[in-house]
Amino acid sequence: MDKIHALDAFAALSQSTRLDVFRLLIKAGQQGVLAGDISSALEVRQNTMSANLGILARSGLIRNRREGRNIRYFADMEGVRGLIIFLMKECCGGRHELCQHVLDEITCC
Repeated sequence: MDKIHALDAFAALSQSTRLDVFRLLIKAGQQGVLAGDISSALEVRQNTMSANLGILARSGLIRNRREGRNIRYFADMEGVRGLIIFLMKECCGGRHELCQHVLDEITCC
């Protein structure tokens, strides 16, 4: 990930509803969540949620899969990894062993 893509990701997460959606999808893991269920869980109108999901998808932090008439959303773990690597790439002056404990705390699929 480069600086421009990282800025897009941070801009997407800088809005409360989008951050809540992202955290919900991270929690859901590989199961993902249907778009309507995301709207219901966060009590956000579907058209507003659709716009927020589009912004998150364009940022590379989430992806979707059509299931008949429904769309299921997932955290895009490759995008998340790319953002974390971008942030941590030169941590501790390149002495990765000094900040390895931070990376060890991040557990994901």
